[in-house]
Amino acid sequence: MFSSFFSTAPPVDPNAPNFHPVSSAFKPEELFGELEPKDTEWACPGGFTVETQVFYSLFEDGRSLMCQVIHSSIGVWYPTIQFTCRLFDPNTKEHTWKSINVTNFVTPPPGLDKRSSKADQFSITYKSKPDTDFPEGYTITANLDNDLQITLDVLRPASIPGYKVGKGPNGGYSYFGPDPKNAEGYVIHRFWPRYVASGLLVHKGQATSVKGPGMFVHAIQGMRPNLVAARWNFAHFQSDAHGGVSAIQMDFTTIDAYGRKGDGSGGVITSVGSLVLGGKLAAVTAETKWPDEEQAEDAGVISRAVHSKKAHDPDTGYDAPTEIVFRWAAPSIVPGATGLVDATLTVDYGKPDSYKGLIEKVDVLAEIPYVIKTMVNYVAGTKPFIYKWLNPATLHVKLPSGIIEGVSGEVDMEGTFYNEATFIS
Repeated sequence: MFSSFFSTAPPVDPNAPNFHPVSSAFKPEELFGELEPKDTEWACPGGFTVETQVFYSLFEDGRSLMCQVIHSSIGVWYPTIQFTCRLFDPNTKEHTWKSINVTNFVTPPPGLDKRSSKADQFSITYKSKPDTDFPEGYTITANLDNDLQITLDVLRPASIPGYKVGKGPNGGYSYFGPDPKNAEGYVIHRFWPRYVASGLLVHKGQATSVKGPGMFVHAIQGMRPNLVAARWNFAHFQSDAHGGVSAIQMDFTTIDAYGRKGDGSGGVITSVGSLVLGGKLAAVTAETKWPDEEQAEDAGVISRAVHSKKAHDPDTGYDAPTEIVFRWAAPSIVPGATGLVDATLTVDYGKPDSYKGLIEKVDVLAEIPYVIKTMVNYVAGTKPFIYKWLNPATLHVKLPSGIIEGVSGEVDMEGTFYNEATFIS
């Protein structure tokens, strides 16, 4: 309690920047940071930290599957490890949700490295096959209860490397606090923007083979979740057109306490994403929206999710989107194909009481582990919700020649689109 009387550290300017977004840290030509093996190893940090690996698969039969491992640390107690799974069938509207606090979690398992993990209820095994068409992948097995068992192989194509935004050891990191080198907290995402999944699902005793594309993300929130962001958007588009297409985007909006002029200058949007075209990683996007600046429509790099139309949702109390426009633009990173890649995806969801493609409106506090819930002081009266949708969608792309054989100019890609909109406060 006496440290402040004897501190030799210089006083912090209350108007100094206390949020340092990854989306402003790198030049356009430096946005693609190829993943290193350690990037997707489990860090299992202490303190108020949540680390997660998530696999989002979109199968040919129309069903979507999300498998997630969550490692939650809250300082002095043992971490809580959850395996969560959501299987959704848009044809029947059947929705299966599992969330299990696992036992005997281990990383690395014997004979493997820390990209693998296992517990009594699941195993995720990393496999490396250098110099092949699919140089790395994961095998996921999960026995969640009597009505859902999963065996899934996930393979990353050689032409679609995993990435973080920005090269080097600081790639991917957004920092909170006045000094990034002694940050109060951080957020980082590492992505595989497109993989090929195949395997077997046993649902209510019925076994079915599944196959389809998907994406993988390894993320860490290095501070209390309610201090990281007030809003999140997540976009995940996949199509088998032209040898494989994906468009992914993740953004978050800081709370009022974090911005470039200290406390009270928040509402900063940090957005990162990528485009896969022609079975190749074509562009990585990252953009910062400062609350006191307009964004140019012709900016050299664009990464945006705009809730272009909204309506009050009495179920949640939020002004929820009825239309969202997603936009990506960045210089091509495909060798021999120079120029700007630009893509737009617009989704009309309809009204909140009759949403198209709604999977669920998730009451966050009902699903996060109890020990975290008791440590997270949400503002009285707020109730965090996540909207999750699955819809057919069209990605409108403008691209230079050399990315997709025989294709340049403007082209529409038909595919499947999963997205989330999260409201925390």
